[in-house]
Amino acid sequence: MRTLDWVGDRVVAIDQTLLPGDVRLVELSTVDAIIDAIKRLVIRGAPAIGVAGGLGVAIAALEADRRGAGRGDVEAAAARIRAARPTAVNLAWAVDRVLATLPMGTAALVAAAVSLLDEDIATNRDLAHRGADYITSLVDGPVAIQTHCNAGGLACVEWGTALGIVRALHERAKVREVFADETRPLLQGARLTAFELAEMGIAYRVVVDGAGASVIARRLVDVVIVGADRVAANGDVANKIGTYPLALAAARAGIPFIVAAPESTVDLATPSGAEIDIELRDAAEVLSWRGIDVAPAGAEALNLAFDVTPADLVTALVTEQRVVRISAGERPDGAIAASSAVSAAVAGARDRTFRDGRSR
Repeated sequence: MRTLDWVGDRVVAIDQTLLPGDVRLVELSTVDAIIDAIKRLVIRGAPAIGVAGGLGVAIAALEADRRGAGRGDVEAAAARIRAARPTAVNLAWAVDRVLATLPMGTAALVAAAVSLLDEDIATNRDLAHRGADYITSLVDGPVAIQTHCNAGGLACVEWGTALGIVRALHERAKVREVFADETRPLLQGARLTAFELAEMGIAYRVVVDGAGASVIARRLVDVVIVGADRVAANGDVANKIGTYPLALAAARAGIPFIVAAPESTVDLATPSGAEIDIELRDAAEVLSWRGIDVAPAGAEALNLAFDVTPADLVTALVTEQRVVRISAGERPDGAIAASSAVSAAVAGARDRTFRDGRSR
């Protein structure tokens, strides 16, 4: 089932705030409803919010036609959608792509937005099989995998990115077990990734975020696979908060740390992670859970939604088009890192460690 779809003149989506206990569809027929759904994480995951944003522009165009409004109203609505979540570049990418068809008329614009749905599925299937090929090139037997947050079908239209690779490996009988980090404060790993793994029949265990690095240090996993919300030109990666410690632990343990994201997540206009706008979310997400306070009255919280993993901790970036071996000095922008010779040696050592020193 699709995470979101276009039905008539509106978006129909799974309300991800209610999973796993309640699988409920919501209809979003206004720009305000689309923006609210993206902000509240009813629709979440970089590819999914990108598609939702593009469909939101279609809704804006249809609304403008009904009111007899002009092009400026559609552009203003698109700007509001684009700003709903600042870190994930897919949102801006999809909004801009659909908005570019505005001079062609509303019918063409709606068609451009709807085309994002099937394109996202095809893109992530290609990415998943490319990633599975890459991992099986490193090891023959079934692997134990660690994931963070949710980068599965729920984060996309239908197929996932990081969890899409897991799915492709599972179809080849190449997955032994998955460790899914719970992902504080909203538990996307415990609620959503575990839900998807169970649906696919993949053996898994949920671990608390604080145990993530220890799982790696104890040699319980062979590879870490995560998604991304933005990849800078130099290979720095913004992903759900808590990703960076996993990359540090993987580097220390000498196991691959793989980032899976479509080309639309690669932002060549952002030179490095230092320029990525990190979203700050409501403190209530940390201080309470579903309306119940879990911290003392008056407590404050710093609720960073994402962190940035430096490129030198990333083994490879897998997209639907390519594998960028960042640890070997390759960069998403096609440049070669200055320390490529040293990086290549490190990458080779990691690959040998992965092949010869597996967890069990």
